[in-house]
Amino acid sequence: MTRMPGARDGDRAGGRFITLEGIEGCGKSTQLERLVSRLRTAGAEPLVTREPGGTELGRRLRALLLARDAPAMDPLSELLLYATDRTQHLQEVVLPALRQGRLVLCDRFLDATLAYQGYGRQLGVEPILRLHRDPPLDLRPDRTILLDLQVEVALGRARARNRELGLEDAEGRYEDEQLDFHARVRSGYLELAAADPDRFRVIPAAGEIEEVERRIAEALADLIPALEPQ
Repeated sequence: MTRMPGARDGDRAGGRFITLEGIEGCGKSTQLERLVSRLRTAGAEPLVTREPGGTELGRRLRALLLARDAPAMDPLSELLLYATDRTQHLQEVVLPALRQGRLVLCDRFLDATLAYQGYGRQLGVEPILRLHRDPPLDLRPDRTILLDLQVEVALGRARARNRELGLEDAEGRYEDEQLDFHARVRSGYLELAAADPDRFRVIPAAGEIEEVERRIAEALADLIPALEPQ
């Protein structure tokens, strides 16, 4: 697999771009909340965003992409909707914040598209990388935290969460996919991480929430001074 090129320095101006990734139910959103709380306690104020859904356009696209009753989509059509969401998100939210020197934490980014559409939908990674070779889509994270969890465990968590929060219809489209789809996504994530070890940190997500939180903080401490042990 082709290794993704690094982000453009001119778009950063001192900012840091950190992404969290993983299959459905890996605990990513919970850990993002805990990371934000830890940073704020230390006096940092990150910009927190997500894909899809980090802009008004993105929220409308999210509803279309994740709803259980969404129209059937060709995988390429699905990919292009994610790229549309990402373009708007970068131009409206991420790049302006980085140029201001902000720390940006994002729940999913390009690696999710590579894993879900490239591996899960079996489009392959090269067409997706070609789509993301020009500005603004050529931006890459400084660090990606990949929370890794066994598929059966993660999917059970995700489905239970959706039932508890009443999100089965609004955001249950991927949870309805079969285990082999999610297994391809997990395998894809791990292949992406193996191909780019300088950027990725793979964090086992099966432990206690506090232990996973500690591992994430340690994996980011070299980039974010507020996370360094006191």
